[in-house]
Amino acid sequence: MRYMVIPERLKIGDRVALAAPARKVTPDEMAPAIALLQSWGLQVVVPDGLYDACNQWAGDDKHRCQLLQNLLDDDSISAIFCARGGYGTVRIVDSLDFTKFQQHPKWIVGYSDITVLHSHIHTHCQVATLHATMPINIPADATSGTHYPAIETLRKALFGSPCTNIALKNSTSLGRSGRTTAPIVGGNLSILYSLLGSSSDIDTRDKILFIEDLDEYLYHIDRMMLNLRRNGKLDHLKGLIVGALSDMHDNAVPFGMTAEEIVWEQVKDFDYPVVFNAPYGHIGTDNLALPLGIPCTLNIC
Repeated sequence: MRYMVIPERLKIGDRVALAAPARKVTPDEMAPAIALLQSWGLQVVVPDGLYDACNQWAGDDKHRCQLLQNLLDDDSISAIFCARGGYGTVRIVDSLDFTKFQQHPKWIVGYSDITVLHSHIHTHCQVATLHATMPINIPADATSGTHYPAIETLRKALFGSPCTNIALKNSTSLGRSGRTTAPIVGGNLSILYSLLGSSSDIDTRDKILFIEDLDEYLYHIDRMMLNLRRNGKLDHLKGLIVGALSDMHDNAVPFGMTAEEIVWEQVKDFDYPVVFNAPYGHIGTDNLALPLGIPCTLNIC
């Protein structure tokens, strides 16, 4: 098994940058995150063109690609915070060159649509990344001393070390207790589904798979889980972490199962540990930072 390179921890004075590989953002939306990062003693780089717009994207594909490429190539940047998700990262990922990034790894931080980068980097670069809250999610009072779990775990992961001992409890009758140690891979279920068979597809063998999703129809969750199983992605796992499955929709004729029951149906016959409703995903300031690519010990009770 090839283990991931872990980027160096941040320290006061480091330069970090914002990137927008997907949906567009505004200066007002980014202001709380910039203030927060500065309060941590970091120098925040806001690239020229970060606030460009082309339809729903932060500039056209060429623009977004060049902005991110510049940051990947800049050895003085210690971490890249993806501003928000939405859609668009997959449109540029094949045009990115990760050569200099592999030579000088840095933290890539984000979730949702940023699953494209997590998966592509794990497959091609063997560099660990961080599934965590993004600038768009930072509240205006983040520097006031209010405790937000998503922010605090992000700070600890970047300045200390990512949490590699994860204890979770199943809050439903579904799931399976157990203890396992393996690297965690995954992210947004819809994105993982869309990457199947591509050069950004992930290897789940002997890994702990993590999935979460937002705003999907139940039948589509079923379709995606069936596809993962038919592609062998669920067969040889060491464990499964199911984060938030938020704001699910049903049809006029009910599907007849919850999102959690749909997932459980596809993994109940295996013997690896499975946890539901883990505190990761589209749950605002409760979205804890989760290291991807790093061997972690998962204890589910």
